[in-house]
Amino acid sequence: LHRVLKRAGLPKVRFHDLRHTFATLALQNGVDIKTVSGMLGHFSAGFTLDTYAHVTTAAQKEAARTMEKVLTAAL
Repeated sequence: LHRVLKRAGLPKVRFHDLRHTFATLALQNGVDIKTVSGMLGHFSAGFTLDTYAHVTTAAQKEAARTMEKVLTAAL
């Protein structure tokens, strides 16, 4: 993997880094946690969330907008 990346002029990444990216992107794009967990071969969805799902700034902003709508509607 490192030789291919070097030839392409890309930074070094570990294979495991790709798993983190996959899990995070899948969850951000609506794939449910059980499906992602199964695809990664994990025994529990909790392990997948704790290990691979990273909260991104975009996800935090989207959550804030959602809660703003919910709270505004409740008033």
